[in-house]
Amino acid sequence: MQDLSSAEKRATIRKVTLRLVPILAIAYFFNSLEKTNIGLAALQMNESLGLTTAAFGLASGLLFVGYAVFEVPSNLIQYKVGARKWLARIMITWGACAAATGFVNSEASLYILRILLGIAEAGFYPGVILYFTLWVPKQYRGTMLSLFVLGGTLSSVIGSPLTGLLLTPDHYFGIESWRAMFVIEGIPAILVGVVCLFKLVDRPAEAKWLTGRERNWLESSIAAEHALVESNHSGKGVLRAIGDIRVLMLSLIYFCLKCGQYALAFFLPLMIVAFQTQAGTKMSTLQVSLMVAIPALVAIAPAILWARHSDKTGERFWHATIPAIVGAIGICVSAVLHEPVLIMIAICFAMIGLTSQSAPFYQIPGFFLTGAAAATAFGLINSLGNLGGFVAPTVFGTLKDATGNYVAPSLLMGGFLIVAAVLTALLPRMFKSLNPNQHAAQPVVASK
Repeated sequence: MQDLSSAEKRATIRKVTLRLVPILAIAYFFNSLEKTNIGLAALQMNESLGLTTAAFGLASGLLFVGYAVFEVPSNLIQYKVGARKWLARIMITWGACAAATGFVNSEASLYILRILLGIAEAGFYPGVILYFTLWVPKQYRGTMLSLFVLGGTLSSVIGSPLTGLLLTPDHYFGIESWRAMFVIEGIPAILVGVVCLFKLVDRPAEAKWLTGRERNWLESSIAAEHALVESNHSGKGVLRAIGDIRVLMLSLIYFCLKCGQYALAFFLPLMIVAFQTQAGTKMSTLQVSLMVAIPALVAIAPAILWARHSDKTGERFWHATIPAIVGAIGICVSAVLHEPVLIMIAICFAMIGLTSQSAPFYQIPGFFLTGAAAATAFGLINSLGNLGGFVAPTVFGTLKDATGNYVAPSLLMGGFLIVAAVLTALLPRMFKSLNPNQHAAQPVVASK
């Protein structure tokens, strides 16, 4: 291994981060926006298409059906053909499907477009995680992933007000504003996909913007990590990953986490509208979108600092457990409060937990899987986990219709997060191969 000094390593990671993360974070911005902008669109679309709350919840969640079915195949194809071509393909097709949502004319056509959008998007998030495992040593990945996830968080901070602004007029040249919004927000994803074809590089060895010593250090460090995992866990093999009980347990944990996350993502605009009755006020769509942005804005700094602390200490399990507990407390407390301001504070608390959890959590599969098995595991965890994005809005909407309020569905989603927290904390006890003393990432050491 051709090693570098601590300062040179940090400079190399900084160079890689500045080259790769911004374009991927921008892509994730639109990825997240086009999953959840239906929440704000619902303020006009539901009446236009005659959707009940339950039907809207089903439409929101159907995206994850197509997503789940094609997630693992998508990741395996990326492993074969490379991230540059495949991630670009994902972005271009999901942008086209997102824009096409503006042309739906019935409940059924909306359902079909949401399924197609899920199929198009399948593999993006786990594909980026897999991409990072081929680029940087594990002690830097948590921070790098948190910066990538920042793109998704900013979709609520910036994207939600943008969506609200686009929805402010009733029509654009006779076209309903919610339809125009879907088209306008779908086109940038296509453009970002085209840019990725020219900006991304599949492996460090192909990066002409790195020096020879930097390329050698990255390639040799990652190869050594993979060799260690394979010697300890037989970390290769697609079938091994699919049948690995640890992967299935991580999928269950992620499912519970996504139930809480997507319940908030899809229904927060409608929950805020419900504040109007309690507060005796009337809010415009733009005002609602600005309110939606507040929890995500509050969560940005804690999420990045939490990921850096996880990288610095090399600890992953408690760094994934504690945010789930924080999210559960926030959602459950919001369910029993009655003052809109206090409810929003509780939701902000929940969002901090939900946003901080993913970066340390997604470092765990790399403890025991590499290569095609890791690609399969990332895809399987994300696909089975994101079924929570189907279950949560469907159940949430049905319970809201049945009870007339958001108390019961919110408490149920908080319960899912408690289950996720308990299972994550117990992982090292359930599986000796996940003993944190054996697998703690090497802390990042400062240069002298």
